[in-house]
Amino acid sequence: MPHSPIDETVAERVEATFERMRRHNSRAAAFAARFAGAGAIEVLANGSVVTLSDGRRLVDFGSYAVTLLGHRPAAVVDAIRRQLEELPTSSRILGNEVTPLFEERLCEALDAPRLQRVWLGCNGSDAVEASLKLARLASGRRRVVALEGAYHGKSMGALAVTHNERYRAGLADLLGGGTHVPAEIDALVAELERGDVAAFIFEPIQGEGGIAPVPLEFLRQAVAAARAYGVFVLADEIQVGLGRCGHVSLAGKWGLDPDAVLFGKVLGGGVMPLSAVVCSDDLYAPLKADAFVHTMAFAGHPLSCAAGTAGLELVRELLPRSADVDAAMRGIFVDLAERYPDVVAEARGMGAAWGIECCSTEAAGHVMAELTGHGLIHSPCLGRPQTLRLLPPLIATESDFRVAHEALAAGMAAARSAGTVSRLSRSMSTSVDSAGIWRLRVSA
Repeated sequence: MPHSPIDETVAERVEATFERMRRHNSRAAAFAARFAGAGAIEVLANGSVVTLSDGRRLVDFGSYAVTLLGHRPAAVVDAIRRQLEELPTSSRILGNEVTPLFEERLCEALDAPRLQRVWLGCNGSDAVEASLKLARLASGRRRVVALEGAYHGKSMGALAVTHNERYRAGLADLLGGGTHVPAEIDALVAELERGDVAAFIFEPIQGEGGIAPVPLEFLRQAVAAARAYGVFVLADEIQVGLGRCGHVSLAGKWGLDPDAVLFGKVLGGGVMPLSAVVCSDDLYAPLKADAFVHTMAFAGHPLSCAAGTAGLELVRELLPRSADVDAAMRGIFVDLAERYPDVVAEARGMGAAWGIECCSTEAAGHVMAELTGHGLIHSPCLGRPQTLRLLPPLIATESDFRVAHEALAAGMAAARSAGTVSRLSRSMSTSVDSAGIWRLRVSA
């Protein structure tokens, strides 16, 4: 554990950390952190590994999709150090070289000729808020249609298009302008026909919703319908874009031609907070008319943009490894389904974004309770609690996958021992759909 100016033992400092969390955050947050780390805290991260205060090392297949390039990638950290010595922040009045250079590199990476305008923020919710505001200002309409199961953030504007009632409870009267529909074209068209829809926003694969892919045929029909009704199309790829699913943009790969693609998470190289809306001239029109219609003090932060430029280059270099990660994860899930068909209901994903769905929420809880104790960090799906979300970095090694495999197996053995599953005879099938999404199903 790094040196502290306070002369305390490691154990005392860890306990002090949990006490501060209880005092300044919440008792629930402190309890959850203590439980996850079995009484330890994270003190060091490098590559695919997080080291705890008690010396244990955990393979990180979580971190809410931020660490696709691993922790502290050298090229990104070096770029940050150089920028820190020159111009870490911006006056917001003068121009600087690093911010527009990053915007240019981002547009080049996206390779969508119609999308050449960029707005920069700090996190995913910022990008969602900006895109919704632009769509409403540019169209003169107010309503936005999103999909059931969607997660677009928890700030008030983004929350209006987030579906999970857990986050919306007690705020419904303040979340006007958002409508949720199932991924069915008739339901979407019924809303578009009302003539007051500014934008249709979607995640190609719903991350918080359990790594749940939205059917490609529906998305193609949805984009065509939105175009017919003069509605902006916003692809939220904050979690699944920039190489996590093997492509810079799934919407681009699938030929959907949205009016904007939203990026975040790994955009700052996995080190700095950074998000972006990359959009068309029509959607960007309010900012062309008034550059100050939507601004933030840290938008285009030079330190973050330096990290972003280095991160984009690293994404380009590592992108071919997505196929290897994909193959490794498929192998893990096939083995687990064969050994624990009473626990596994379904596994799905592509590249470095995966969800494994257990037969029940209770079974999933038993699996998750074992993971960090067996060396694996994952990201839970609060919107779909029976599903475990696994987000490996592109730099993951055979050893990392072995740790993940063994940890998941230990968790499933615990779920079986707890009596939360039924030992009925079951069969397994796998398929790959037209979008490239791999799916394994276990059925009775």
